[in-house]
Amino acid sequence: MYQKRKYKHFILLCLVLDLLTMVFLGYRYLDRKIPDEIHIDKNSGLDLSQISNLPFVSFGDTITASGEGSYQLPCRLFGKIAFKNIKVKPTEADTILVSGSTVGIYMETDGVLVIDTGEILSENGQMQDPAKNILKPGDYIVALNEQKISCKQDLINDLETIDGKPVTVSVRRNNSTIPVSLSPAQDASGKYKLGIWVRDDTQGIGTLTYVTQSGTFGALGHGISDIDTGNLLSIKGGNLYCAQILGVQKGEKGSPGELSGLIRYDADNILGEISENSKNGIFGIMDAWRMKNLDLKKIPIGYKQDLKTGPASILCCTDGEVKEYAAEITRIDMNHEDSNKSFVIRITDKELLEKTGGIVQGMSGSPVLQNGKLFGAVTHVFVQDSTGGYGIFIENMTGNA
Repeated sequence: MYQKRKYKHFILLCLVLDLLTMVFLGYRYLDRKIPDEIHIDKNSGLDLSQISNLPFVSFGDTITASGEGSYQLPCRLFGKIAFKNIKVKPTEADTILVSGSTVGIYMETDGVLVIDTGEILSENGQMQDPAKNILKPGDYIVALNEQKISCKQDLINDLETIDGKPVTVSVRRNNSTIPVSLSPAQDASGKYKLGIWVRDDTQGIGTLTYVTQSGTFGALGHGISDIDTGNLLSIKGGNLYCAQILGVQKGEKGSPGELSGLIRYDADNILGEISENSKNGIFGIMDAWRMKNLDLKKIPIGYKQDLKTGPASILCCTDGEVKEYAAEITRIDMNHEDSNKSFVIRITDKELLEKTGGIVQGMSGSPVLQNGKLFGAVTHVFVQDSTGGYGIFIENMTGNA
């Protein structure tokens, strides 16, 4: 009897856990499908056709007014349970200059980035690790003994003057600047070192998504992270350059392809100045005369609630010329916690599939079009299936989200 009761309790517990799991997964599903905020064209009104057909979801009859012309739209489950309020922001329908050109990127870090610590072979043959458990990967060295450090060479020059004395290193860590004390070690050649691997710049190839009428630009659709630490790079500035495509490494299952190109880092080749590296892309300013070097098309902006699964296209450059290629939107998440994974796009164009295998590294930032509007940009490729990848809504890139 006791064993039967115990078994029944176990079965009941499993059922409760299954029910809680279903509720949690259902909540996450609806939270991703229903946006926290949307923009609408003042002249077109509110269209909820993309989310009104979700199961158990309904919208309140009344709209609560809020400041700045926006309003709250109540969203309920089963017509009674309050789920969330969608913030609706009426805006003027706008157009933007869409690119798709391959560009070179060069950025300098804000301070010297610590990649890792390492051991030093001292003069007496012993291994020393002076920075271990003191400096961490992802730290930015901004000063040494109160002397500003802007690049690796500044750090090298200052270390040549310390004569083995303990030093105070100012480090930016988690948005706070803290002082740490280090005792340099003398290597076999007699030079004093801190035992750290550092980086002060990064470069690569990506795709320019858009330029506004005022000259601000957005590219990549995702931020640039350090290859060793995985952290988003904190930058003090950089430049966008014209890039020449030299070849394409075709993507295969388990091995993303890549655009290879040539970037000439000279003043005449600069397209714009980079001022921001954020999770939603890299941004900066471009002079009007430099914009003339690009093939830009004026296209209306499309809002995320109007994007539909089905046929779409992307603009990209694989051989020196921007072309439009057929694609398909297969999934849309209105409220994804990772903004640059808001929808899934698959390449269907036979020409592009033959040339690249689908999406390859260097195509991040390729504009995504549907029904003559710009809805976003390609951001990531699926490693196991290069025909598909993720995209970001244009609202998130332009800062209107």
